[in-house]
Amino acid sequence: MTDIKKLKTGTWVVYPTHGVGQIKGLESQEIAGMSMEFLVIEFAQNRLTVRLPMARAESSGLRPISGKETMKQALAILKSKSNTRRVMWARRAQEYETKINSGDLLQVAEVLRDL
Repeated sequence: MTDIKKLKTGTWVVYPTHGVGQIKGLESQEIAGMSMEFLVIEFAQNRLTVRLPMARAESSGLRPISGKETMKQALAILKSKSNTRRVMWARRAQEYETKINSGDLLQVAEVLRDL
C-alpha cells in the first residue's frame, strides 16, 4: 500500500467504492470540536466530490492508478488457469467479496479469472 501522505494534488487514484478520481487537495475542518484533515477527491464520471478523512484513507483501499508492470501481472493472472478451491459456495463468495473490496488490482484479477 502506498503512503497516502505522499499523494499530491492532481494525482489520479482508485477508490474502491467510487472508481477512478483525481485528488483536488487537502481540507481541514472542525467537527465536534476536533480538527480533522480530509483528502478531497473528485470523480468526474459521477460528478461526485468525496471528502475522505486522512485517518481512514489507507484502510478504505485508496491507491494510486496502477503502473504498467502491475497491469502486466494482472493480465498474466487473467490468462492463467483457474484456481478455484473446493469449499462451500458461500465461503467462496465471501472470499471473492473480500478480494474485490480490497481494491488491489491483482486480487480482483484473481476473482475474475476464477469466475
